[in-house]
Amino acid sequence: MKEREIRNKEAHKQYLELVQADTWKIFKDRSTFEHINCPACGEIEDRPLFEKKGFQYVQCPICATIYNSPRPQYADIQKLYNDSKSTKFWIENFFMPFIEARREKIFKPRAEYIVSELPTMYGKDIGDVGAGFGIFLEELRKIWSGTKFYAIEPSEDMAQICKIKGFTVIKSMVEDIIQKDITFDLLTSFELIEHLHNPVSFFQKIYNLLKKDGYFCFTTLNGLGFDIQVLWEKSNSIVPPHHLNFFNPSSINILLKRSGFRAIDISTPGRLDWDIVENSIKDELIDIGRFFKTVYMFGTEIAKAKLQGWISEFKFSSHMRVLAKKI
Repeated sequence: MKEREIRNKEAHKQYLELVQADTWKIFKDRSTFEHINCPACGEIEDRPLFEKKGFQYVQCPICATIYNSPRPQYADIQKLYNDSKSTKFWIENFFMPFIEARREKIFKPRAEYIVSELPTMYGKDIGDVGAGFGIFLEELRKIWSGTKFYAIEPSEDMAQICKIKGFTVIKSMVEDIIQKDITFDLLTSFELIEHLHNPVSFFQKIYNLLKKDGYFCFTTLNGLGFDIQVLWEKSNSIVPPHHLNFFNPSSINILLKRSGFRAIDISTPGRLDWDIVENSIKDELIDIGRFFKTVYMFGTEIAKAKLQGWISEFKFSSHMRVLAKKI
């Protein structure tokens, strides 16, 4: 898979510019920002790394989690998601033009992974947190037609889309769901964890919403992943204040244990790391160091493919997938 197959480079650039404009408008007063402890292990101390667009990123000296601190108030972050030009642009100009390509290359494989790893979930109560347009649930329903699917989505527009598609909609942030009303056998959440203002409370809520022996499957960014480590503060994956938390395979396991889960699978099946780095050289003229510049200039396509395979196999991709069980 190539980056150009799932997103338009120019549209992505325009989106990032709009995010910056919205950010300066909404977060003028930085005095309200809050210092937080490590969102994985709770360590109080941190090590400053870099500043990007006026937001400080630090790293935990214990578990190596990278995170934004001090960070904006939760209510201000919600303004960015609910009422901003950048969010509207992301939906209409960035996501929608590639919706079918993403369905085939991203959402369908996610559904196939669930079916392969959790065959006993067929016919059970399954909820997708941050369901968006409901594409993942559509793909899973094609395979498990006799299953009850819930779209947990706070956006009015997207919740309505999921309702039209025939899913049971819970129009709410997952943190606001009343537990006595409903519980799940499986909850999923894709590309959401990096956005969370308070990951610990989110994971605790997921735990409480799951039935005994329930499962939680999610994807997120790996802060120790190849393209993030190589590009560092120039990485387009580091988008404040959208992306606040960059866990890694070890630290996400710590957070799972703190929240009452046992990790079943923590892997990094990403396929775009080298392509992202290579594109940054071509399009943005970013200096990535002598060795990787040499790979870019003289490496064969086979060599680059094998490099990506090594990155993914040994948990150094920036795309991390996790399957955990409530214990």
